[in-house]
Amino acid sequence: MPLAYFEDGAPDPAPREGTAATPLAQRLDELRRNEQRLNWRGSFAEYFDLVRATPAIARPAHARLYDMINAAGTRENARRETEYQFFNRDLFGLHKTLGQLADYFASAAKRLEVRKRILLLMGPVGGGKSTIVTLLKRGLEAYTLTPQGAVYGIVGCPMHEEPLHLVPHPLRADIMKEDGIYIEGDLCPLCRWRLREEWQGDIMRVPVERIFFSEKDRVGIGTFTPSDEKSQDISELVGSVDLSTIGRYGTESDPRAYRFDGEFNVANRGMVEMVEMLKCQEEFLYGLLTLTQEQSIKTARFAMIYADEVVVSHTNESEYNAFVADPKNEALRDRMVLVRVPYNLRVSDEVRIYEKLLAESGVRGVHIAPHTLRLASVFAVLTRLAESKKAGMSRMKKLKLYDGEQVEGFGQGDVKELQEEAEREGMDGISPRYVINCLSSALSRESITCLGPLDALRALKDGLEEHPGLSREVREACLNLIYEARKEYDELAKTEVHKAFVYSYEESARTLFENYLDNVEAYWNHEKIRDPLTGEEMEPDEKLMRSIEEQIGVTENAKRAFREEILIRLSSLARRGQRFDYQSHERLREALEKKLFADLRNVVKITTSSKTPDAEQLRRINEVTDRLCAEHGYCPVCANELVRYVGQLLNR
Repeated sequence: MPLAYFEDGAPDPAPREGTAATPLAQRLDELRRNEQRLNWRGSFAEYFDLVRATPAIARPAHARLYDMINAAGTRENARRETEYQFFNRDLFGLHKTLGQLADYFASAAKRLEVRKRILLLMGPVGGGKSTIVTLLKRGLEAYTLTPQGAVYGIVGCPMHEEPLHLVPHPLRADIMKEDGIYIEGDLCPLCRWRLREEWQGDIMRVPVERIFFSEKDRVGIGTFTPSDEKSQDISELVGSVDLSTIGRYGTESDPRAYRFDGEFNVANRGMVEMVEMLKCQEEFLYGLLTLTQEQSIKTARFAMIYADEVVVSHTNESEYNAFVADPKNEALRDRMVLVRVPYNLRVSDEVRIYEKLLAESGVRGVHIAPHTLRLASVFAVLTRLAESKKAGMSRMKKLKLYDGEQVEGFGQGDVKELQEEAEREGMDGISPRYVINCLSSALSRESITCLGPLDALRALKDGLEEHPGLSREVREACLNLIYEARKEYDELAKTEVHKAFVYSYEESARTLFENYLDNVEAYWNHEKIRDPLTGEEMEPDEKLMRSIEEQIGVTENAKRAFREEILIRLSSLARRGQRFDYQSHERLREALEKKLFADLRNVVKITTSSKTPDAEQLRRINEVTDRLCAEHGYCPVCANELVRYVGQLLNR
């Protein structure tokens, strides 16, 4: 019923006469109508006709999850990695992990033996294990509301039984041959009793309804969390006898006297999450063995109860290693499919993580300065990278290579070698949870209006003293990495201010590029170049070309090869009908930028560092801060702080 409100805020049970329904009321009415349209109820005969038309309706749990993931679509990113859109809005930088997850469901969907395994996600805290499971659960809830994900069950069955289990075993081979419908499994004890007593064995009369998975309603999705050994009982997984009904039914083995309400029971047809599974008692683990290998639930009062569900668990690395080292766990270990969930190792993806978390928070009215989240991400990723034995490879260079940036002396072909060199990379380091906690602490200060990169680094540094899981050695290593991130920001800050000082930067860079290119072509073709003002023919300007090439370390001996490479790129693009501009060649672009900035260095230094700027200097500073605000996402506070900080850097 829609709610209206009086002026004093008390709810009015009905809209006043003559008033239009509120947008919320309209949406609620539309939602109810949609839910009613989704409801379906009929006989088994009608359901069987639905399955004959669309056999996927009766697919097993693993296939349903696989179809759910694929229904969201896939795409190939710039690194030629397959991205699963199902996870894309919430998980970043876990392409390899999510690919392994999809491969597992793809194999299990084909009814291969792998479906009789526990899917175990193992990784460091805050790496995304729980998020993966939550997405699968929420996804299943939404998928069963769609036509493609429709699920049907026997009316009144506590385990939401697949109606095809009603078909006697002698007939199943013929149905598979004639209709292509594969039937696996048996009725639960209660449905077996009801078929015999209520429907007198006539399966065509059994009522069937459409069901919708819901963790809160305990339909198709179960969650189990281990707790105190003394208070926890196996009945939480497999159900228990309802003692209040024994007097009515006379025996504990009567299915009507049993509560099929364990997590394994309610998760039938869907999935069950075993939180911190390796902390469970032995009897719980034996129950898992039976469920996964035999696809059955064993209770004390009944024979094996068939269950079709995906078992997903997650744990950290130390608990997993302790579990594997215990010989008693060999049988269960052999029935696990391990998927590692390491920390993300790409700065660009780490930034997306923090953007998402901050967008979901209640922080409003505080400006996040450009590069703030990137700098925090640089620090976080540096802590997760292993030192390389490769000559000349630092953590910072590795970080940039992993993120797709160009690094002098190395290429993307080195990435695979670096990854193979450090198999455990990403399993240690600072978690996104720690970083967002530090940023949240900084953002919560009442006086703050803008959070800048240096504020973020200070917050991360202060947080190290309070981090409970860091040894003295690790803390000191993290402090050194904060210093590395600070050095990276220093260069970034100088570049940002230099760009802002260059009036019409793009135009200046393009002019310098065209001048350089004219001279290179004349040099290579042994021609002279005409002065645009005097018309006089001159030799190529070697001084200009070298002043640009030296910015990126091109030696006198290497200049000819570099110029030849530029002309080859120019010719290649021209053949494809593409234009060669100053951004077409990464190293040349870098050289041009550095040349422009070097020419302006003294101007920037004098202007930004003056304690009492004159009118001209003040005008320049105002122009720079205005440009930073208008074109680069700064606010007046962080723009002025950036200019002042760069002035200090240039005077060191």
